[in-house]
Amino acid sequence: MWAVFAALALCTVFAVLIGMAQVVVARHRAGGAADLAALAAADTALRGAAAACRTAREVAAAQDAHLVRCTVRGEIADVTARARTGPFASDIRARAGPPTTGPGAEPIPEPGGSARESPQVAARQEVLPNGRPPAASARIASRSSIDRDLRALRARPGCPPGGMP
Repeated sequence: MWAVFAALALCTVFAVLIGMAQVVVARHRAGGAADLAALAAADTALRGAAAACRTAREVAAAQDAHLVRCTVRGEIADVTARARTGPFASDIRARAGPPTTGPGAEPIPEPGGSARESPQVAARQEVLPNGRPPAASARIASRSSIDRDLRALRARPGCPPGGMP
């Protein structure tokens, strides 16, 4: 009789683990699709909002996700992608655009109604139940910050000219 209960307990544990794995897979798939869709929309934003959102929709579909929302203002693209795995679905929001905005560019309002001061290239704008973004939110570095970091590394003593130590 104890073998039946042990088998039942093991089956329950495995079912919970499989469910948790499906949640993680859905979240990561939605995050990747949202990031890529936002970058694709920002890349084609100068062709118009309709073309940018169409490109974002195609990219999200290629990632087995569904584009829930797409907003393009100037060169800033703000998208939300949904991915399903099993009975679980995850919605992830991503924004992309140039590292700095030109004169007259407005930030895209947050879902709660407030607007960010400086819309930088950002990915995966998740919000915790307390209304704050998670501490380990992913950010995509701008080209200028990468160049600045490389110059700083090359300026270090002992670094050969034109190369890394």
